[in-house]
Amino acid sequence: MGDVVEESYDVVVVGAGHAGCEAALACARLGLETIVFTVSVDSIALMPCNPNIGGTSKGHLVRELDALGGEMGKNIDKTFIQSKMLNKSKGPAVHSLRAQADKQAYTREMRRTMENQEHLKIRQAEVSELVTEELGNGKRRVLGIKTTSGAVYHARTVVLCTGVYLNARCLTGDLIEYTGPNGLRSATHLTDSLKKNGIRMFRFKTGTPARVDKRSLDFSQFEVQKGDVPIVPFSFSTDASSIQKEQVDCWLVYTNEKTHEIIRDNIDRSPMYNGSIEGVGPRYCPSIEDKVMKFPEKNRHQIFIEPEGLYTNEMYLSGMSSSMPEDVQYKMYHSMKGFEHVHIVRNAYAIEYDCIDALQLKSSLEFMDISGLFAGGQFNGSSGYEEAAVQGFMAGVNAARKCQGKSPIVLDRSQAYIGVLIDDLVTKENHEPYRMMTSRAEYRLLLRQDNADLRLREIGHEIGLVSDEEYQRTLRKKQLIEAEEKRLRDTYAGANEAVNKFLREHGSAELMSGVSLADLCKRPELTYEMLQEIDPERPSLPYGVGEEVGIEIKYEGYIRRQMQQVEAFKKIEAKRIPEDIDYYAISNLRLEARQKLSRIRPENIGMASRISGVSPADISVLMVYMEQFKRNKA
Repeated sequence: MGDVVEESYDVVVVGAGHAGCEAALACARLGLETIVFTVSVDSIALMPCNPNIGGTSKGHLVRELDALGGEMGKNIDKTFIQSKMLNKSKGPAVHSLRAQADKQAYTREMRRTMENQEHLKIRQAEVSELVTEELGNGKRRVLGIKTTSGAVYHARTVVLCTGVYLNARCLTGDLIEYTGPNGLRSATHLTDSLKKNGIRMFRFKTGTPARVDKRSLDFSQFEVQKGDVPIVPFSFSTDASSIQKEQVDCWLVYTNEKTHEIIRDNIDRSPMYNGSIEGVGPRYCPSIEDKVMKFPEKNRHQIFIEPEGLYTNEMYLSGMSSSMPEDVQYKMYHSMKGFEHVHIVRNAYAIEYDCIDALQLKSSLEFMDISGLFAGGQFNGSSGYEEAAVQGFMAGVNAARKCQGKSPIVLDRSQAYIGVLIDDLVTKENHEPYRMMTSRAEYRLLLRQDNADLRLREIGHEIGLVSDEEYQRTLRKKQLIEAEEKRLRDTYAGANEAVNKFLREHGSAELMSGVSLADLCKRPELTYEMLQEIDPERPSLPYGVGEEVGIEIKYEGYIRRQMQQVEAFKKIEAKRIPEDIDYYAISNLRLEARQKLSRIRPENIGMASRISGVSPADISVLMVYMEQFKRNKA
């Protein structure tokens, strides 16, 4: 019998999807010796579902990740084939960038980045066990991992980013295949080890649409969807002029009553409805059968036809995920305009997988009861590439900082969408895959995608993942914004014919006396860009500065009000709850509150107040008890 392979690292990352890539890169870039495990090196940064990065609220996450020093924004800027700013007809708080990716190029480019990163090794192997030791009082410490070959990899910290691979199975009607996405092998051993270490597991489900052959579609029946000109980059490091290029079209089509009739007639054959699926699916990304059954009043649903890349004729049918049998899928598609002769390249399918109850995690994404073990991505019960990437990044950063003896980086709800996402995961009971939405962010006017660098570059620089040069560029941008805002407040437009002619042409009230350009900018019908016509002294400003100035001036009153709300929020968040507090000793707390608080163990009063089942009255009781607790300890 041969010797057991043993190696030692600072950090082990399990999984090389969007979460694992960000975790591994963050650790390695911070100088920690890091190894990342994947069931297939060919699946690094795989995009098994939609071929795009960003979208409503998700674009915010990617911009924030980039501002902190992550890789996703840079990678999509290198590999996109179409780019669009969504929700432009609405206010700036909900503007979100989305870029169609060339899937193969995205994966290839991220793999190249990983393979050439100093301090990072890639290993194709299935991780089968956590290696831990008992610390007493129900606590453990992670020591490393074992693979199915028996090899042992010692580590000071471990980051689990297993995505949708744990005990995965794919369902298309009655056909069940025990594989991960795209037919890749699933990971079948690790769940048992996690359970042995006391980790509570859930079973979740997600789905993906069919891919069809472009040559079999009649594009004359579809509405073309073009990209934006000029193209706005995702990364604050990308020179906007370097990515202006010819873009690939997407198309829009609709289901119809015939499509819906086919679905209703065969609904008993859907695993979603006949009990074959055990896992809980995402409410906010429903299958086409879910849409038809739950919204019977709608006689059509939007389907976007999106290229999978420049290298292929495969087209992705966004909005039409399904687990219907193959024959029903063909009937559904053939019923739609332009799809009469469609050829399916890959069937739609649902996928079930094991994930954790994220209430076991601290805000740093470290397990409460297993020191040194961190988690990120769909393994935490979320959905989406972008949600996965930001969690992987934060878990990786905090795993690295634990090795360095530094305190964790935790973003709160007033600082970033990332803070909202993680806070929701670790305080709320999520019984379905969690998806980020702008409505979840209370301070969304402050947390815009356009100002992510102004909010977070300093933190990224402090972590060590944003260079001095990038940070200085952001400071310069801040100075230019402040100077231009001051100039607008100090520059007055007179009540002369030239100014009034401009105002009449734009449907704005004429002036009786002079007003500042800032006051004119606040008028709903006018914008900062429009005012250039009557503002000959306007300086030439770098890309992005004018946009910030216009938003900050126009929404000044709303922004000030939201800042006051944030101040009140910060005071509550600052009230830390002692780690050793015994909630069952607080006699006036309701039983449900005691149970929830004991289980989730919130770090501060703000987190406690967001736990479902904990009332404002419970919070009042808890705060009184904490005062007594402090006095008794003093």
